[in-house]
Amino acid sequence: MLPNNAGDPMSEQVPSSETPVSLLDGASPQTTPIPAELEDRKLVAADPSQPLADRLEAFEDIIDSEIGDTTWTRARNVEREFGIRQIYLKFEGANPSGTQKDRISFAQAMDALRRGFDAITVATCGNYGVAMALAASLAGLRCLIYIPETYRTKRLKEIETYGAEIVRVPGDYENAVRLSRERAEADEVYDANPGGANTATQLRAYAEIAHEIYDDLRDAPAVVAVPVSNGTTLAGIYKGFVSLYRRGKTSKIPRMLAGSSFGKNPIIRAFIRNTPTCDDLAPERIRETQVNEPLINWHSIDGDLALEALRATNGWASYASDKSMMAYSRLLREREGLSVLPASTAGLAVLLEQHRRQTLPNDRYVVALTGKKS
Repeated sequence: MLPNNAGDPMSEQVPSSETPVSLLDGASPQTTPIPAELEDRKLVAADPSQPLADRLEAFEDIIDSEIGDTTWTRARNVEREFGIRQIYLKFEGANPSGTQKDRISFAQAMDALRRGFDAITVATCGNYGVAMALAASLAGLRCLIYIPETYRTKRLKEIETYGAEIVRVPGDYENAVRLSRERAEADEVYDANPGGANTATQLRAYAEIAHEIYDDLRDAPAVVAVPVSNGTTLAGIYKGFVSLYRRGKTSKIPRMLAGSSFGKNPIIRAFIRNTPTCDDLAPERIRETQVNEPLINWHSIDGDLALEALRATNGWASYASDKSMMAYSRLLREREGLSVLPASTAGLAVLLEQHRRQTLPNDRYVVALTGKKS
């Protein structure tokens, strides 16, 4: 197993949890999130007067046309600069709202529509809220977005444009999740938060990333590097590769790699300390910055699933500083022409740092980039 590198401890902090946090989570959506040729499908899917079967068919047409099948490119310039082959970039910023969150948002909106819900709720600090607001608007669902009151995100206007109701709540993201869940239970609203009854739906949606990687490589790569927060994306990709391997499609299951902000994620800490589960961090010691917010949690909701994936694949996990994530975001823009959120590069940062410490063999490495910088 590769060593558990502690990474660079340099990490900017805000003074306290009461200080407004302006986030660099402003992923950039497509200019026209859903193209004009799907306008008739949008009208049918969002119309409560239409038969449910017709609405589901129309919404599925939108998903099939617009969600997933994201940008796939080989990072030849990064390879040359760091002396490693072959690195492939799976750029989830090509989804309609600019992040991988569209995958689970549209899958859950479809599930909510099928099960007869007329409203959906989720807690977010920005990107997930935009994706869910877009999906809900196309499915004709009322959308309730819970956001910590101290967070300032550039994406609020987009959320409102899609007709979602923003509910500002005190405390941190974890408290927003709790309140959103309580609202879902009290008012019979579909709960799209991670860690709930719909976790299987979320994992299946992210498993599609593994299937798309297989479509491009015709086998599993040696490593898949993923930035982690709650751990859902990494766990879902792992689930996808397990399915492919069991069906004889791939010769192996790739080693999973997790990267996150220094000292601010239970998944990374649990892996480094070799603890059986992800123990919560002290909330008062967590400080969001403009860069790290998409990665940090004192409680990683699907952390144990991600930890299991890391260990089952003989993978590894480590930290990336704000400084390094900003640097790798700039590197991808200048060398590969991709404009990604700095936090999206945590997996790449950990992969290349490991290569610097201990030369990795020439093989096929895939890096999931989860957000497009505005």
